[in-house]
Amino acid sequence: MIILGVSAFYHDSAAALVRDGEIVAAAQEERFTRKKHDARFPAHAVRYCLQEAGVAGAGVDRVAYYEKPFVKFERLVETYLAFAPRGFSSFRKAMPLWMNEKLFQRSLISEELARIDRGLAEPEKLLFSEHHFSHAASAFYPSPFERAAVLTMDGVGEWTTTSLSRGDGARLAMEKELHFPHSLGLLYSAFAYYTGFKVNSGEYKVMGLAPYGEPKYAGLILDELIDVKEDGSFRLNLDYFDFCTGFTMTGCKFDDLFGAPARKANEPLEQRHMDLAASVQAVTEEIVLRLARAIATETKEKNLCLAGGVALNCVANGKLLRDRCFENIFVQPAAGDAGGALGAALAAYHHHEGGARRVVAGRDAMNGAYLGPAFEQTDIERRLAAAGAKFTVVDESAVIEETAQALAAQQAVGWRQGRLEFGPRALGASSILADPRSPQMQKTLNLKVKFRESFRPFAPSVLRERVADWFEIDGDSPYMLLVADVKSTRRRAMTAEQQALFGIDKLNVSRSDIPAVTHVDYSARIQTVHADTNPRYHRLLTRFEQLTGCPVLVNTSFNVRGEPIVAAPEDAFRCFMGSRIDFLAVGNCILRKSEQDPRLALNYESAFEPD
Repeated sequence: MIILGVSAFYHDSAAALVRDGEIVAAAQEERFTRKKHDARFPAHAVRYCLQEAGVAGAGVDRVAYYEKPFVKFERLVETYLAFAPRGFSSFRKAMPLWMNEKLFQRSLISEELARIDRGLAEPEKLLFSEHHFSHAASAFYPSPFERAAVLTMDGVGEWTTTSLSRGDGARLAMEKELHFPHSLGLLYSAFAYYTGFKVNSGEYKVMGLAPYGEPKYAGLILDELIDVKEDGSFRLNLDYFDFCTGFTMTGCKFDDLFGAPARKANEPLEQRHMDLAASVQAVTEEIVLRLARAIATETKEKNLCLAGGVALNCVANGKLLRDRCFENIFVQPAAGDAGGALGAALAAYHHHEGGARRVVAGRDAMNGAYLGPAFEQTDIERRLAAAGAKFTVVDESAVIEETAQALAAQQAVGWRQGRLEFGPRALGASSILADPRSPQMQKTLNLKVKFRESFRPFAPSVLRERVADWFEIDGDSPYMLLVADVKSTRRRAMTAEQQALFGIDKLNVSRSDIPAVTHVDYSARIQTVHADTNPRYHRLLTRFEQLTGCPVLVNTSFNVRGEPIVAAPEDAFRCFMGSRIDFLAVGNCILRKSEQDPRLALNYESAFEPD
């Protein structure tokens, strides 16, 4: 049985295809359209999935959509009625959109499917999952667990903002829910907005900013903004928020509570913004821990699966892992709305159609998240030549050797190999790589390659078999969703003067043997690299260790600020020519910046809208 899953019309539209319960393909629409967080119907992603599976629309048995639009419409109307007459202006603006498009989403989806292939649009094929059930399915069904508790947390689905489910074999059942407007995701988004970042894309910046501050406002948040119970359940004080009825996340009372209006994006970051980030991060971690501990006590399950946008908070995930309230944790790598497409497909197969589930002990079913498009070598050469690139074609061993030598020489390397990652993280298929031993590399990559804020941390890729030698963790973290500290033996002692620094002043202190991936609190967002899921990347790390004694590389997504991760070879070449990347490896093609036609240089610094 072949099932196509689709998520669309909010942010991060995506498609996924499952054959007899096995994941064949999954991709976000933004990777094809080059529009970050593209919310439009994922026509390109659907076509890719069909092509990867080698099927036409008539061969697809079901098409599963990741949420229920009518229930979402119900929530919108009931929310406005509950707060009336407040919020009438936003209600007046929202209603025409919902009446003209969202309310009739079944017809809209069918029309979009018919444009791709009429065989997809047969009415009996279309199913609708519930938003948080899609999240739960995306986490449990690919997990390596026969049984597990499943915790989902995000902004809001139809009504649900947090849910507990339990999975057993192919059975998955939702047991408890927290409902809108009481949302941990929306609380975090409110602080993203208040500190000057974009909602639905800037939350990870708040997480990266938090270690520069102190959680001075955590008590105030818990006293005034959110009432948290011992079991982690919570209620927001809606007097301080504007997302129910207005056009912003926070209101005047929120400004008064924290002593200033929301920071504008072009205004400088101050110590108070860092302290606010640290505070909401601390509160989030406490709530996640309370929820998980209560779930462990109630369910007696040993395994926990996580999904929803809050599950991308890798700092909270790392603390949850170290808390040991669950023996094992699996986080869906595409935990946000993109992963809802995969969850909808898996829910349709296992839950709706009663399909059997096969679990391989100790191994998840996400295939390393390498589920997107790959390009044949001849196609790579044709595309690069058409873009005007100058390149040499070598064998795989030479790709490894030349790339490792470039990295050891502290060059910034673009690396586009094999199938593209599904989800927000670059995992060694479409990555910018660098030497983590360089004290200047973090600042150089942020300002001159990525064109983004200097405070943003970079993640390390490390050979799985060497992770415990460098970090305070000895387990798998293939999806860059767990944070752990750098090993104490790898740290460098700080002077009293350095320890007295505050905020961004901490940034330039070299605090370990791998300073480019060591955050100011000695933490790192770790990706373990496995020979079975990404053998070429594993070989590169192995050769880099042979050259340098270090089995770790800086790994950041292959894009600049505001651009989606590169997918096609020509995308990689354009980013290479628009940034200060020195060396590029695409398939078996090697490109050096010094050999390119200078007339093809691009100004990527202002090419994309800031995220």
